[in-house]
Amino acid sequence: MPAFVGAVKVNSVGGSSVFNIGDVFTISPSSNAKTYAGAGSFNTGDGLYVLNRQSSTNTYDRDVVDQPIAGNA
Repeated sequence: MPAFVGAVKVNSVGGSSVFNIGDVFTISPSSNAKTYAGAGSFNTGDGLYVLNRQSSTNTYDRDVVDQPIAGNA
């Protein structure tokens, strides 16, 4: 069934977001990210005691593609 849409104002659309007006069969946004973090970076909670005397984050990655999304259109 067709959709009737009135005036629409779009202020901004994010990089990995989807904007759709009207009928749609499938919406499939895709994005990927690589995060590097050292020891104790993602600790959450109250009263944490984290002791990292010597920490090193290895950011060398030999392969070029970790999560291919090119064919997922």
